[in-house]
Amino acid sequence: MTVGQTASAVSAGGDTRPFLEPLHTVSTVASTVPANGDVNPYGTALVKKSNGDLRRGNVLVSNFNNAANEQGTGTTLVQISPNGTNRLFAQIDPQNLPGPCPGGVGLTTALSILPGGWVVVGSLPTADGTSATAQAGCLLVLDSHGKVRRTFSGQGINGPWDMTAKSRGDETDLFVTNVLNGTVAGGGDIVRRGTVLRITLRTHDDRPPTRIATTEIGSGFAQKTDPAALVIGPTGVGLRDGTLYVADTVDNRITAISNALTRRTSAGTGREITADQNLNGPLGMDITPKGDILTVNGGDGNIVETTPRGDQVAVRTLDTSGTPPGAGALFGLAIATNPNRVYFVDDATNTLNLLSRP
Repeated sequence: MTVGQTASAVSAGGDTRPFLEPLHTVSTVASTVPANGDVNPYGTALVKKSNGDLRRGNVLVSNFNNAANEQGTGTTLVQISPNGTNRLFAQIDPQNLPGPCPGGVGLTTALSILPGGWVVVGSLPTADGTSATAQAGCLLVLDSHGKVRRTFSGQGINGPWDMTAKSRGDETDLFVTNVLNGTVAGGGDIVRRGTVLRITLRTHDDRPPTRIATTEIGSGFAQKTDPAALVIGPTGVGLRDGTLYVADTVDNRITAISNALTRRTSAGTGREITADQNLNGPLGMDITPKGDILTVNGGDGNIVETTPRGDQVAVRTLDTSGTPPGAGALFGLAIATNPNRVYFVDDATNTLNLLSRP
């Protein structure tokens, strides 16, 4: 399917044209539904290096719902090749975990692949698919063969919703948004207690990473329960040159937390980069090679490109199903290069799709 541009692309000149400018074609790569019937794909991560069962160029996807479409109960990760082969990477047994994960397993958009093929995925579990039963969850650490080897919980982890990672040597910083701080008790009202944690891990070759520090670097983000989405709160995160960008979903904006790799205190919600205009409930986020911010909208089927200085320079429509068109379809995304393209999950069709050149 060829998609049109729904807002003007504004280039700053030279070779700074928007990443999305030449990308006009949406195609389906594969279904994200595994044999157990899990649906509602959320997390999306590109495999950049082959390790164990992970294959370079494939896309790892986490499922949030079970076959009965109950939110916060999905237990599977699937690995999809560019030619459309879907293979189960992991099916996690909530009753057989190597450490605590309060409430069980419901895999979220928080998904990263670390050096050595270690996979970290967030869990925001429910007992019956409703926000009333949502619990704190954890981060699950899987090896490159899909076996859960460790869990991280507590110390501020409370409904881990999305995540990005930065590795250097034998250390990795995870930047994790949390959306359950007082949210359930709020009963649908906005509660401004969403957080961003920097969780520093040390890797050990064949042994699972260990947590060496946890620092709250963002706080005060708006969050609320929602029947259609379970919970809405700070979602996508992306790091560039030490600045962490956050999709502040409820307040319909993107903010920036400076000195994210080194700061020892919270920046609150950070500095506002852009708000409203083409944004419509921004969720998943990734950063282009030149530093622009890509976000997908929960309120419609659009992807939006924003420069670090806050100019919204391009928009593409990825999904037009439902009423209003595209609402509730988009969540996780992952940028691939050579050639430039964007993988994204579509919750309306339970597929991994691709935005590419015609």
